[in-house]
Amino acid sequence: MKIGAAIFFTDYSAAPAELGRALEERGFESCWAPEHSHIPVARETGFPSGGDLPKAYYDTLDPFVALTGVAAATKTLLIGTGVCLIAQRDPIQTAKLVASIDQVSAGRFLFGVGNGWNREEMANHGTDFASRHKLARENIEAMQAIWSQDRAEYHGEMVNFDPIFAWPKPVQRPWPPVLVGGAFPYGARRAIRYGNGWMPHRARPHYGNVVDLLPEWNALVAQSGRDPAGLPVTVWGAKPDLDGLKRDQDAGVVRVIVTLPSAGMEEILPRLDGWAEIIAAFS
Repeated sequence: MKIGAAIFFTDYSAAPAELGRALEERGFESCWAPEHSHIPVARETGFPSGGDLPKAYYDTLDPFVALTGVAAATKTLLIGTGVCLIAQRDPIQTAKLVASIDQVSAGRFLFGVGNGWNREEMANHGTDFASRHKLARENIEAMQAIWSQDRAEYHGEMVNFDPIFAWPKPVQRPWPPVLVGGAFPYGARRAIRYGNGWMPHRARPHYGNVVDLLPEWNALVAQSGRDPAGLPVTVWGAKPDLDGLKRDQDAGVVRVIVTLPSAGMEEILPRLDGWAEIIAAFS
């Protein structure tokens, strides 16, 4: 079982380099940073988890900048976006960002992607909420072409460009793993169509534990004809429960992500130390 940690990096949280070193020292596999470019003042979209939108969503650093700080301070720790809101981004520029961070991290980048929930945030980027899933797919397919082809081109309904030169290419070939976020079954189907793994949240309003749905996920993978080894499952939201994590592992989960508070190291370190014991037990 691989165990990663996620945090909204802010100007009042642990610094990326400091947290990265602490995670690596304690045996964590990866560090993850989410993305929100902004939060509109006038917002009607409800927070998917219920209640008020946490302050860190307003304050989070750009994930590519924060994760570059993590990568520069570590040697083996993987870094990942959790998640990059690809329907709000230009695919050509984002392809360069992904390839660049994979280069400076020596091939340690995991490209976690999601299609977003904040309708007003998307609107400010010119993204139509109703068609965001198609746009996200075409953006990913266009980026995959850029990463893998010397003269890349893509011709979709929403993304369209003639042959281009775009370097650098990623260290990981043909590209860094694209881990697709989203609930079952729609997020799972998107992961099978264009991803290199599925990354759901542990629980959603229509299910209590996504691990209970893994037999249905396995059936979808089998129907698609894709190799299950190329579609690992990462579960977002882990508790320090060794027996529960072993059940996750037995069910086929390859990675779990621990969510850390946007706080200083004095609050975070005791949590990391507790997790280090669990990581050691798996080792």
